[in-house]
Amino acid sequence: MGLEGKVALVTGGSRGIGRAIALRLASDGADIALCARNVEAAQSVGREVEALGRRCLVRQADVSHSDQADELIKAVVGEMGSLYALVNNAGITRDNLLMRLKDDDWDDVLRVNLKGAFNCARAAARPLLKARGGRIINITSVVGLQGNAGQANYAASKAGLIGLTKSLARELASRSITVNAVAPGLVPDTGMTDELSEDVVDGMLANVPLGRPGTPTDVAHAVAFLAAEEAAYITGQVLSVDGGMAM
Repeated sequence: MGLEGKVALVTGGSRGIGRAIALRLASDGADIALCARNVEAAQSVGREVEALGRRCLVRQADVSHSDQADELIKAVVGEMGSLYALVNNAGITRDNLLMRLKDDDWDDVLRVNLKGAFNCARAAARPLLKARGGRIINITSVVGLQGNAGQANYAASKAGLIGLTKSLARELASRSITVNAVAPGLVPDTGMTDELSEDVVDGMLANVPLGRPGTPTDVAHAVAFLAAEEAAYITGQVLSVDGGMAM
């Protein structure tokens, strides 16, 4: 699924799913822009991208702030020459049961996971509209489809991403810009499951028909498909990569 000559921006690209997405898109020929708060880790991923023969731009940014998201998109277009695909992957967790969930834990998760994606999509819309084509791919979660005890804030942010995806798909379709979401299931060792107890993780795994957790590479494959020309007639969809967990 060739992406030669195209530029893809991956937010939260310093580890886990973001890293896997960046490397997969690079292997398909895309030049990569990475944004993360941990710029040293992102630079390490950038060196892996360059080892594949692709250009890579690394920027430190907190996309929950609209001014930083705006500057990020300007830097990508200015230094890379264009923007074809935006992958909104930046996210955090602040897990707790409802009665113990603090206001800041609710606000921080919604601000990063949902507002951050909105900020980047709004900033990216201008160059994508001008180019009359492109891709926006939002990384949501299976818990945005079915909820999860102890993750009310995270589930709400990821469910909000699905609504954002479908709304933007309708707004941008006339300029051949597709907007889709990928919903990973249980993907350990990515930082997103670090605060879940072993019992909770085991309980989630018991509900996976394929009988194994997912990997960041599983998610990256789905993103690569939605970024490719072969997916040009797919928009407003949520592709679950969850081993059947939420079917």
